[in-house]
Amino acid sequence: MGHREELIQRSISFLKVVKDMTPSAETERWLNENHGEGSAVYDDLARLIRLGVEEGWAANQDIDGPNYRRSRIHEPSPETFHFSITAVYLNSKDPKAFRDEEDVHDVLRGQYHGHPYGELNMVVPIDKGAEIRGLWGWQGPGWTAPDPGSRHYPEIRGGALIAMFFLPAGRISYDFEPPSEPLLARGLIDSYQDI
Repeated sequence: MGHREELIQRSISFLKVVKDMTPSAETERWLNENHGEGSAVYDDLARLIRLGVEEGWAANQDIDGPNYRRSRIHEPSPETFHFSITAVYLNSKDPKAFRDEEDVHDVLRGQYHGHPYGELNMVVPIDKGAEIRGLWGWQGPGWTAPDPGSRHYPEIRGGALIAMFFLPAGRISYDFEPPSEPLLARGLIDSYQDI
């Protein structure tokens, strides 16, 4: 069995456990407590998705140059309890990065998108200290679980990471208009999730 098929099979055993959970702050907390870094699930999937990027079968389609790549590994199917499996490679050491609000880190912002049914997102840093901004703050190795109906920019700081995400029914939408930047700058909203 190749690494891609091994990743799919390991994902199926994980999805069997979480298939009836609704993405949320509670689910995110549960995932990090029960399947976070150091657990068999996280460590196996992290090892396999890193191999997928190295071998060229995961996150192999340029979205905006070599530091922002994505690919669907498996379409939703009865076998995966109707979840899709997708990987994204992002690296904030990109000339398109910007400084975060503390002007400490370079941040790479990906495409604005929405999750009609939510998302279970496994964060696998390649560079030590790399993090993704979840809906509840910065997350290193572990999980984020944006709620159904949530919309956001994926934002990365601290170097390169892989986000491997499981989407109920494979649903993700890039058709939403992003919020205007001045709303945050003027303090009219606390975050993009408030819209």
